[in-house]
Amino acid sequence: MESKQEKSMRIVMLPYLAHGHVLPFYELAKKLSNKGFHIYFCSTPICLEPIRKNHVDVDRHHIQLVDLQLPSSFHQQLPPHYHSTKNLPPHLMNTLLAAFDATKPAFSDILKNLRPELVIYDLFQPWAPEAARELNIEAVLFLTSVQSQRMNFNIPKETESNKEILEYLVKNSVNGMTFTQRFFKSITSSSHLILVKSSTEIQAKYQNSNLSSDVFGDIVPVGPLVQRPHDYDGDEKIMDWLSKKEASSVVFVSFGSENFLSEEEMEEMANGLELSNVDFIWVVRFHGENNVKNIHEALPLGFMERIQGKGLIVDWAPQAKILAHTSSGGFVSHCGWSSTLEAMMYGVPIIAIPMQLDQPHNAKLAEEMGVGIEVPRREKKFLRHEVAKVIKKVMVEEQGKEVRRRAKELSESLNKKEDEEFDVAVEKLLHLVQESKNSVAASKET
Repeated sequence: MESKQEKSMRIVMLPYLAHGHVLPFYELAKKLSNKGFHIYFCSTPICLEPIRKNHVDVDRHHIQLVDLQLPSSFHQQLPPHYHSTKNLPPHLMNTLLAAFDATKPAFSDILKNLRPELVIYDLFQPWAPEAARELNIEAVLFLTSVQSQRMNFNIPKETESNKEILEYLVKNSVNGMTFTQRFFKSITSSSHLILVKSSTEIQAKYQNSNLSSDVFGDIVPVGPLVQRPHDYDGDEKIMDWLSKKEASSVVFVSFGSENFLSEEEMEEMANGLELSNVDFIWVVRFHGENNVKNIHEALPLGFMERIQGKGLIVDWAPQAKILAHTSSGGFVSHCGWSSTLEAMMYGVPIIAIPMQLDQPHNAKLAEEMGVGIEVPRREKKFLRHEVAKVIKKVMVEEQGKEVRRRAKELSESLNKKEDEEFDVAVEKLLHLVQESKNSVAASKET
C-alpha cells in the first residue's frame, strides 16, 4: 500500500543532455510516478521535445516537464537545436557541457520554486547536488551505465585499447575539471546511496570493482528500466514484414541514435549481412538532422535489389517492439547500455560491435554473462566475413545454442526480479528523505 509520504513526495530529475541519458531517466520517472511520487522532469526544450510529442504518456504518468534554458550567452555557438548531444558537431561537445554548467543559477531558481524533497541527478553535473544542498534538499546520483562503477581514479597507463577513453576521461577538461574529476565529485556528492540502471544479477559482476564501497556508498539497482513495446505512427510496415518471418529468424541491426558507420564500415556491414544469409532489419542513419545522404549511394551497388524480401532497410525502427517480437533471434548492436539491457530483458542474443566509450566494456559484460558474442576486429576494423560468421553462429549454428539458451534464461530471471528490485529502491529513497526530515526537525528543537 502506498503511504501518504509517497503520494506527496516531490522529486526533481535532471539528466545529462543526451538521448542515452534522458531516456533511462524518463523510464525511471515513469516508474516512480506509478508509485505515487510527483515528478518534475527537467531538461532543455529540445531534449523534452520527443516526450512532449507523446502527450498521452506524460498525462498518464502525471509527470510535469520543466524547461531548463541554457544561458543566452552561449546561443551564438549553440542555437536551441544544439542543446542536446544528438546531431551536435563533435567540436561543440565541450561547449555544450560548459553551457550546462552555467545553468546552475537557473536550476537553483527552479528548486526554490518547486521545493522538492529530493533531486535525482546525472554523472556530468556535480553542481546539481550543490544547488540542492544549498536549499537543504537531498540529492541522489543515478548512474545510467554500470561501467561508471569500474572507473579507477588512478590514471592508468595508456595503451592502444584504452587510448580513446583515456583522452575523454583524464585529458579533456571543461571549466577546469576533467571528466574523471567531474564524475568523482558527482559520486561523492550523492546522499548516502547511488541508484544504478542495472539488476542485482548484473551487479554481481562488479563485486570486485576497483572502487571501494566507501567511495560509492550503497549501490541500489533500480532494474533495467527498458522501454516497453508500444505502437508508433508509421511502424506498421516494419512490424508487418517482421510478422511474416519464422520464429527467431531475423537479426535486428542498430547502432543507436548517436553512432554512425563510416562508408567503409557501411560496406562491410552490408556485405556481412548478405553473406550471413539471415533475414534482417537494419536501421541506417547518417550524422545530421536529416538522413540527407541517399541510402542507395551509401550501400554497395545492387545491394538493395539483392536483398528484396530478405532484408529491410529503414532510418528508424521501434527497437523494443522489434526485440520483443517472436521473429527476432539476434541483435547486432553497438552495446550502448540501454540497448544491451533491452536485449537481455527480451531474451535476444547480442552480436556485439562496440564503437566507443563504455560500449566495449558492455560488450565484454554480455560475453561474460553468456548472452552475446563480439565480432572480432583486425586493426580496429570489423570485416564482412567476421560479421557473417558471428551472426550465423548466434542465430542458427549449433555453436550458438548455449548463447541462445542463456539469453532466454537471463530474460526470465530479470523480468521476475524487476518489480521486487524497484520496490527496494523506493523504500531506500523514502527512508533517506524521512531521515533528512527527522534531522532537520531535531536541529530546530535544539
